Amino acid sequence: MKILVVDDDPRLRSLVGLALERAGFGVITASDGQAALMQAAREAPDLIVLDQGLPEVDGLEVCRRIRARSEVPIIFLTARDDEMDRIIGLELGADDYVTKPFSPRELVARVKAILKRVRGGNGGTVLRQGLLTLEPARHSCRMDGREVLLTGTELAILQALLQQPDRVIGRAQLVDTVWGAGSPVADRTLDSHLRNLRQKLAAAGCPDAIETLHGVGLRMGPCAG
Repeated sequence: MKILVVDDDPRLRSLVGLALERAGFGVITASDGQAALMQAAREAPDLIVLDQGLPEVDGLEVCRRIRARSEVPIIFLTARDDEMDRIIGLELGADDYVTKPFSPRELVARVKAILKRVRGGNGGTVLRQGLLTLEPARHSCRMDGREVLLTGTELAILQALLQQPDRVIGRAQLVDTVWGAGSPVADRTLDSHLRNLRQKLAAAGCPDAIETLHGVGLRMGPCAG
């Protein structure tokens, strides 16, 4: 699988590229936002590692433009441990973020975890709730026959809820299911993905897709249209 690494620091691009190649990935690189958009369109990478603070066209704008036409997984690299920066990136559709300085091994682990969620699927299983249909293996979500484009993380959250549609799933359990046990995922990160997922499903005609039971957890709504 191909990974597009976008950063204006050549030393960091080389370091990340080498770590990914050692892990068995093909690596494409870009040093600025315009080049990143060109490479993403031409090479169709399986995942993008994207610096948030690029010159010219910054990483947020690159993410916004890519999300307008693709659901390719995106991991943001952020120079500051600023919660607002992370939340903005997640609201735009990023799947994860890593704060600089970081361990290349940690980044590779994040890449593998996201690709496993996106590619792993669930065999040929079709999950349904009301008018909502999810086919994880095909990365396909439909509401009353209309396609709903989801990121890999959004699909993984929806899949976890649909697998137990009548049960309430605690937030910690949901994080463990989607990101892996022990993952240091903040509540705001989960909230951002849930907000995006709810907005997409509501726009498709299912405003009651995910119910929150305060202090308890989350469960699927009826999705009756």
